[in-house]
Amino acid sequence: MERTTCCVVGGGPAGMVLGLLLARAGVEVTVLEKHGDFLRDFRGDTVHPSTLRLLDDLGLADRFAALPQRHVHSVQLPIGRGGELFTVGEIGSLPGKYNYVAMVPQWDLLDLLADEAGREPTFQLRTNTEATSFLMERGRVTGVRYRDRTTGATGELRATLTVACDGRGSLARELPELGLREFACPMDVWWFRLPREESDPQGLVGNAGERFLTAMIDRGDYWQCAALIPKGADAERRAEGLDRFLASFTEATPWMRRGPADRAPGPRSWDEVKVLDVRMDRLRRWHRPGLLCIGDAAHAMSPVFGIGINLAVEDAVAAARHLAGPLREGTVGLADVRAVQRRRWPTTVATQGLQRIAHARVIGPLLQGRSPAAGGEPLRLAEVLTKAPWLKRAPAYFLAYGAGRERPPAESLRRSG
Repeated sequence: MERTTCCVVGGGPAGMVLGLLLARAGVEVTVLEKHGDFLRDFRGDTVHPSTLRLLDDLGLADRFAALPQRHVHSVQLPIGRGGELFTVGEIGSLPGKYNYVAMVPQWDLLDLLADEAGREPTFQLRTNTEATSFLMERGRVTGVRYRDRTTGATGELRATLTVACDGRGSLARELPELGLREFACPMDVWWFRLPREESDPQGLVGNAGERFLTAMIDRGDYWQCAALIPKGADAERRAEGLDRFLASFTEATPWMRRGPADRAPGPRSWDEVKVLDVRMDRLRRWHRPGLLCIGDAAHAMSPVFGIGINLAVEDAVAAARHLAGPLREGTVGLADVRAVQRRRWPTTVATQGLQRIAHARVIGPLLQGRSPAAGGEPLRLAEVLTKAPWLKRAPAYFLAYGAGRERPPAESLRRSG
């Protein structure tokens, strides 16, 4: 019979951070990742100051800095009918060493975390291993059944505690007692790339077109673009043709029209445009005996503000701090996993509340064809931010740190060799 102290289901940011922190604290931990590697495009690639400070605390700052990356110091939005760009979030004005968002492919970050965790004798990462169901004994989760996706072999892994970090498709969401609550979302997202010219703006740039919004992330030699389209409109918009969309996109981006005439083309087929079915929800309960859910498994976030990955990392840090001691000592119980939800619940609810306001007052109306100038409130707020520089720190601080900072267990802070 296979056994571990903590079984982590899912090798995303939450799962890998939790696995590293627990292993450094002397807890036997096994991470099950259903894919063979971390190479998946158009994932959350934003590493915010809160996560950068964590990596520094763990002695990984130099290794992270060596990864290919681009730093975003500002958020720019078009204000006024001429579409002029104004800076409404100046992250570079925040105090401290990490006053930027690092744009790093998520697979590079996960490879770094996996390599560092692999140095700990109590850590094991098992790839191509998909958890298929929970093991249950007398109402308690006691581990998982799994399937090796390479060989087809099946098995059971028993654990003192199982932590679901497997995203919004989590096994745990099939448990009715956890009570999934869903919120309406007005949009889906198209992800694609556009070549970037030296004369283009820098940082994170937003634009508004006819019934779509864009966020363009400066990745150096290309833009990572997200186009927000009305919910469920993917098939209808694709039927209108890629050329029409790209023309509308360029029309909504005045600085692209003013750029070089020989600008390289964007996607050449719809195959290069990936759709994300946007959902926002949260479990009413993140736990039951023997089980804890964190990250997107507990609360799927809207892409608004681009902070999902960093909330998941903060969940993992809080979980490690509350659980490392009880897991190591063999005393972990329901009160310990409840404490994790109590700690993270206010930040989750507050963040989703702000996202819901943005959906209702800005994104929804714009996608329905109502101009922000006609709507009034978003435009006036943006204009106030541009006229009062000290106010730019408010959205910048929220983007950088969210509602608060979690601190890892002291045992996890030793420097890597």
